[in-house]
Amino acid sequence: MAFSSSKSKDSEIDAGPAVEPAEGEIVYQTTEERRNIGLVSAVFLIFNRMVGTGIFATPSAILSLSGSVGLALWIWVAAMVISGTGMAVYLEFGTAIPRNGGEKNYLEYVYRHPRFLATAMFASYVFLLGWAGSNSVVFGEYILTAAGKEVDRWNQRGIGLACITAAFLIHGVALKWGLRIQNFLGVIKLIIILIIVVSGWAALAGKVKIDPKPDNFTNAFEGTTNSAYGVVNALYNAMWSFIGYSNANYALAETRNPERTLKRAAPFALLLVGILYILCNVAYFAAVPKEEILSSGRILAASYFKNVFGGTAEKALSVFVALSAFGNVLSVIFSQGRIVQELGREGVLPFPSFFASNWPFKAPLAGLFEHWLVSVIIMLAPPPGDAYNFILNVITYPLSVVNFFVSAGLMFIYISPSTFPDFRPGIRATLPVVVVFMLANVYLIAAPFVPPEAGQSVYKNLPYWLHCVVGIGFLLAGAVYWAFWAVLLPKLGGYELVRETVIERDGWSRNVFLKLYPDGTKR
Repeated sequence: MAFSSSKSKDSEIDAGPAVEPAEGEIVYQTTEERRNIGLVSAVFLIFNRMVGTGIFATPSAILSLSGSVGLALWIWVAAMVISGTGMAVYLEFGTAIPRNGGEKNYLEYVYRHPRFLATAMFASYVFLLGWAGSNSVVFGEYILTAAGKEVDRWNQRGIGLACITAAFLIHGVALKWGLRIQNFLGVIKLIIILIIVVSGWAALAGKVKIDPKPDNFTNAFEGTTNSAYGVVNALYNAMWSFIGYSNANYALAETRNPERTLKRAAPFALLLVGILYILCNVAYFAAVPKEEILSSGRILAASYFKNVFGGTAEKALSVFVALSAFGNVLSVIFSQGRIVQELGREGVLPFPSFFASNWPFKAPLAGLFEHWLVSVIIMLAPPPGDAYNFILNVITYPLSVVNFFVSAGLMFIYISPSTFPDFRPGIRATLPVVVVFMLANVYLIAAPFVPPEAGQSVYKNLPYWLHCVVGIGFLLAGAVYWAFWAVLLPKLGGYELVRETVIERDGWSRNVFLKLYPDGTKR
C-alpha cells in the first residue's frame, strides 16, 4: 500500500498510511501555513470539549444513582481510568494517521471491505446529528438566570441560537481568533473550577455559611445502592463527562508537530480534568448537605456557591457556567466542522467540493455551516420534555458504537500486523488497554437497554431504549446510502467507482470519485 506525504519544519512525516491502494499513489497533503494549533491550543481543544456544564450538575445524578458519597467518588475515579484507556487508543491512531477527521480515518483504514462502507456509515452519523445544540441551550438558560429573567422555551433557545451562531462565525471567518477565544474561555473555565476546589478545602475545615455543617464523609458508604441499574447508570453518566479526550485528533493536519503535540496534550488534559473533577466532588460534599445535593439537580454548583460565598454569588456562578457552555460549543463546532470537511475531501458526501472547501477565509466554513444548521434544527424544532431529551440522547449514543469499532480495529491491527505494514504509531496503547476500552464501550452500548427501576426512566412516555435503536438506525442509514451510491447505481450504469487524489489550489489534497467504464474511459 503506497502512500505519500508532505513535509514541514515541525514533523518529518505529516501524512499517515493511505486508506486504500490506487493507481500510483494516494496523497494526503496539507500546507505549513495551515498549522495554527500548538500545544496550548491542543490542550484547550480537549479541555473545553470535556468540561462543559456537566461537572456543575452531573454529581447530583451520580450521587442519587449510587446512593452514597463513597461510591460516587469511586465511580468518578473508575470513569477517569476507563477514559484513559480510550485516550491511549486515540493516541495510537492519531500518531499513526495525523490527519483531520479522527474516527473517519481510523475506521476506513481498518475496515477496507466492502469499499467505502465504513466511511459512508460514519458520514451519516456525523452529517445528520448536531452535537453543539445542547450546550447552546444550557448557555441560554444560565444567561437568563443570571439576568433574573424567567426561563421559557423560546427565550432560552433564542439565546442558544445566538450562542451557536457566534461560535460558527468566529471559527468560520477568523480561525486564529477563534482559537484565541477558545483558549481564553478555557482559562476562565479552569479558574472557575479552581475556585471551587480551593474553596472546598476551606469548606472541609467548616468554613461554610450554613448550620449545621455538612458531614458527608462520616460513614461515606452509608446508603450505597443495591440496584444494578443505579450503579450502571452512575458510571455511564460519569464516563460521558469525560467524552472529548479525542478532540485534538480531529484537527491534526492543522497541528504543529502533530505527533509530539498530541502525545503531550491529550494525557495532560485528561489527567488535569480527572483530578479537577474528583476535587470538585470533594468540595461539593464538603459544603452541601447530602439531601440538598440530591434535590439540587442541575443547580448543584449554585447551591455550593450559596453555602460557601453567600446568596449573591449564585448569579455570578450562572455567568461562569454560561461561559463554560460557550467554550464547549466553540470546541464542539470546531471539531465537527472539520469532520464534515474531511468527509467532503473523501468525496463521499453529496456536493463534495462544496464541503471540502476552505474558501474564502481559509477555514472549513461549509463544514461548520452544516453542523450549525443541523444543531439549530435540533435546538428549535422539538418541544421540551421527552422529544428534546430523546434527540439529545440519540446524538450521544452512536459514539459508543463508533468507539467500539475503533478499539476493535486497533485490536485487529495487533492480531494481524502483516495486514497493515505501514501502520507506524508514535506510541502504543498495548493490548490490555485496548481490551478494557473495547469492553467499556460494550458496556456503554448495552447499559441503556437495562430496564430502569420505577421512577428512574429517562423518559416519561417514550420507551427507555428508543434512542439506542434510533441512534443505530442513523448508522445503518449510511449503509443504505452506500448500497445505493456505491453498489446499485454503478451496477445499473455499467461502471465502477474509482477514487483519485487531486491537489487543490489551497495546497490541500482531496479525493474525487470517477466513473470507470468498460472501455477504459473515466467521467
